[in-house]
Amino acid sequence: MDIFSILWKYSHISLPVFTIGKNYSQPTRILIYRRWLYVPLRPLMRRQFTIALVGNPNSGKSSLFNALTGLNQRVGNFPGVTVDKKTGHTTISEKLKANVLDLPGTYSLYPKSADEQVSCEVLLNRNASDLPDLIVVIVDAANLKRNLLFCSQIMDLKIPVVIGLTMMDIAREKGITIDTTELQRLMGVPVIPINPRAGKGINQLKKAIDEVAASSAQPRQYFTELPVLGTAWLQEIQEITEQISAYAAFHIACIYTSLQHLNAAQRIRIGALLGEAAFHRSKLQAEEIILRYKRIDTILQQCVVTESPMKKALFSEKVDRTLLHPLWGNLILLVVLFLLFQSIFWLAQYPMNWIETLFAWLGEQLGGLLPGGYVSDFLINGLLAGLGGIAVFVPQIMILFGLITILEDSGYMARISFLTDRIMRSAGLNGRSVMPLISGMACAVPAVMAARTIQNRKERIITILVTPLMSCSARLPVYTMLIGLVIPDKNFWIFNLQGLVLMGLYLMGFVMALLVAKVMDLVIKSRERNYFLMELPVYRAPRWKNVGVTMIEKGKIFIRDVGKVIIILSLILWALAAFGPPGRMKAVEDKYAAMTATGNTGGLQAEDLQRQMATEKLENSFAGIMGHAIEPFIAPIGYDWKIGIALVTSFAAREVFVGTMATLYSVGDADADTKTLTQKMRDAKRKDGSPVYTLATGLSLLVFYAFAMQCMSTLAIVKRETRSWAMPAIQFLYMGVLAYAGAYLMYILFR
Repeated sequence: MDIFSILWKYSHISLPVFTIGKNYSQPTRILIYRRWLYVPLRPLMRRQFTIALVGNPNSGKSSLFNALTGLNQRVGNFPGVTVDKKTGHTTISEKLKANVLDLPGTYSLYPKSADEQVSCEVLLNRNASDLPDLIVVIVDAANLKRNLLFCSQIMDLKIPVVIGLTMMDIAREKGITIDTTELQRLMGVPVIPINPRAGKGINQLKKAIDEVAASSAQPRQYFTELPVLGTAWLQEIQEITEQISAYAAFHIACIYTSLQHLNAAQRIRIGALLGEAAFHRSKLQAEEIILRYKRIDTILQQCVVTESPMKKALFSEKVDRTLLHPLWGNLILLVVLFLLFQSIFWLAQYPMNWIETLFAWLGEQLGGLLPGGYVSDFLINGLLAGLGGIAVFVPQIMILFGLITILEDSGYMARISFLTDRIMRSAGLNGRSVMPLISGMACAVPAVMAARTIQNRKERIITILVTPLMSCSARLPVYTMLIGLVIPDKNFWIFNLQGLVLMGLYLMGFVMALLVAKVMDLVIKSRERNYFLMELPVYRAPRWKNVGVTMIEKGKIFIRDVGKVIIILSLILWALAAFGPPGRMKAVEDKYAAMTATGNTGGLQAEDLQRQMATEKLENSFAGIMGHAIEPFIAPIGYDWKIGIALVTSFAAREVFVGTMATLYSVGDADADTKTLTQKMRDAKRKDGSPVYTLATGLSLLVFYAFAMQCMSTLAIVKRETRSWAMPAIQFLYMGVLAYAGAYLMYILFR
């Protein structure tokens, strides 16, 4: 909090409370005096000029933001919500440098989603630190009437406005000709044709911004003179909320219960005023929209010429005849998704291997430099391993979001949602849920983050809760090892049995996600209307610079927000595996010290002896004790204490299962070095001499790992996205119950 914010917060303390001319309540008087002190000082308090970019979705707003800010941008969250806050800075002229705020796409100032609510909050909060000094409204020339509705609402907030007119080429293809000079005269604000993707019109836009910023012109008249604007009760709301526009006060009256920046005194007074005035929100909103469209129609008649409706179909419309076809569209979608996932695994493989090699080399170097002991073990197997666990996922996350950005930029992502809406809706979701679910087959962390685009909160929560049921790439090493261990390598015609089992695991995760989503849809009650509206954008070539920026930003977010949680959990798990009750750990050390001293090593080499001692110490560590403690619980599904330890350590990351098994089964014999891990596990015996890994045990483990929530980073990101510990707790519990029940069923059936 800076000195000006402190001044504003505490300015009412030293002010006398008295009335002049009006009988205000005390909270109202305090607000007026604070405004009297603060508002004249606001220009002095500004550290930098702020420009907000607003517009309808798919109007070109993000393209303009990237064109203005380039790489000088950052992504965070708006206070109190998980909606992305994109800010940057740009140079408008020699005298004007500005912060640029990219507000979420909005169709009107009547919010229907979390994104639209954020935009309204920023525009209506006169005391916000990022309150814009000027607004650039991006208007789609190909959909001018609808875009001008939102533009006219923004103009009536009495904040300086410049209109950026995009999609002029699409408008020409539709046979629409716009007289921009006449449009500027009728709207009363500068109108600048721009093409942000090609960098055209940006200099003219900056010049218009500079001129408007330097102008001292008085606020323009209202675009639409609503009768309600002259009422006394609305003027009082305008005063107590410190608005310069009665129209802004009208919007506050419509949504005051959901505006976070209002305090209790303001809410109480506004509620009382609306009650006295018999305020009918829906009726007044409908009247406003009708009046605005009447004037917009008049403007369009004077400055827009449209050719005959029998114009040639656009390129996008021609392509959609195939891509949205009930049969061919779905077949093409399957091909696209197949190529998407093949690309993720193929492209991410190389940088992930490089990162693993780098951290292995660093561990080897540190091991050679540092003396043995807990400090060395902590740095190498705890801290360095935790950092490696973070870094190794970054390429996959960056590539995934890069490919998704390409699909979004090209316009195909909206078509995927459209094609899959029917099957998603049968499970209580909608088409926007499909991409998080599909992304979950690569990694659940970015998939959960991708659920932000879902407007309906209930559907967003359900999508987040079921996404980890999709088999992610971290499960693949476990699947491969267990399938090779218990499934015969046989061929049926052109199909391999092991490959069919692997494909079945992925399909099982998807089907279970839909079934759980349907159950949650029946259980979770919501008054929020369930609808799916999406405007299909035109097809465009991807902006490769934007793809690169997105990949970098998503990688930074993962490292900053999720990485610290992974580090902490990795260190905790290291401590559990490295330490145990002093008596038990000392007994193991004394046992092997005596074996070395007497030479009674059972023919084991020194390296094998050390490995066996490490395994026994692991068994007696806190992690090992937990394995033995849960053995009675996991015995009914065919697991022994060693598998129990692997289950515990796998909660850091599923692929840890393989490393844990490698350590546990490193009990050497004469040909230990010639045996693979699979061979050692296949030879493992229980106390009664029966094999540990039967078909029943292997299938039980496969089902358990397919359903269990064994990913702390996913739980961390679910907590971050939902801003609640309840959701990850529910997710952990229901997936645990589902995993145990499924594993038990498989073990009983195949035992």
